[in-house]
Amino acid sequence: MNTVKTINENLFVEINDITICYNDSGSDKHPIIFVHGFPFNKKTWHPQFGFFSQNNRVITYDIRGFGKSTSGTKEMSMSQFADDLVDFMSHLEIEKAIVCGLSMGGYILLNAVNRYPEKFSALVLCDTQCIADSLETKEKRQQSISNIPEGGLADFTESFIKNIFLEETLKNEQEMVDKIRNTILATSVTSITTTLKALADREETCSTLQDILIPTLIICGKEDKITPPLQAQFLKDGIAHSTLSIIEDAAHLSNLEKPDVFNKELANFISKLRL
Repeated sequence: MNTVKTINENLFVEINDITICYNDSGSDKHPIIFVHGFPFNKKTWHPQFGFFSQNNRVITYDIRGFGKSTSGTKEMSMSQFADDLVDFMSHLEIEKAIVCGLSMGGYILLNAVNRYPEKFSALVLCDTQCIADSLETKEKRQQSISNIPEGGLADFTESFIKNIFLEETLKNEQEMVDKIRNTILATSVTSITTTLKALADREETCSTLQDILIPTLIICGKEDKITPPLQAQFLKDGIAHSTLSIIEDAAHLSNLEKPDVFNKELANFISKLRL
């Protein structure tokens, strides 16, 4: 039987030019690291943190500039976020891990697995995609970058929330929606605008999908408007050892809107891994 550790929340570690805040709990069994999306923090993995720490070591952390992690002095980019993840793992003496990333977290993992494949035993890509921003999307991000410092963070937040949740969730799950709203509003304007630029500047990773040789689970909410199921299917077609799960009645934050289904799909995937 694995020895269960005390839940350790809001731990801090110095990595490169930043301080990372993280939670660490569970047994000593193969670790699972969850990487949150934009513009959230590690709290968005709460339904997974408790569930999976019953049988695995589970780590959630705040990406630089979000939650309780500092921004540092380096330019925000998917490559920098990926370097932070790998250096964070090294500091915790984690040689290899199952990694799960949602939305921007998936962009970070696709960048990281291409450059540090030896660090990952399995990949979970949730509500994400491999394409770069279209010209139209880049222009929208640039407009947000221009508007937010002039008092437009509240407007940005409301527009963002409408795009990531189902209408039913917006009406009936006010507590969940308010938590996400407050998370965005509590994030510094600088972190949001510099990360918007990083998202706009990111390179496509579709051309390297065939190089991913580890087991991969792809999860997508059926009603995801930001990274739709079509993009999830593209990932499935491009990654050799991958499986795809489309979650009904969920949009972009499938892990929050349908946590039981999400956890079941992920647990089933993990149970089949030969680690």
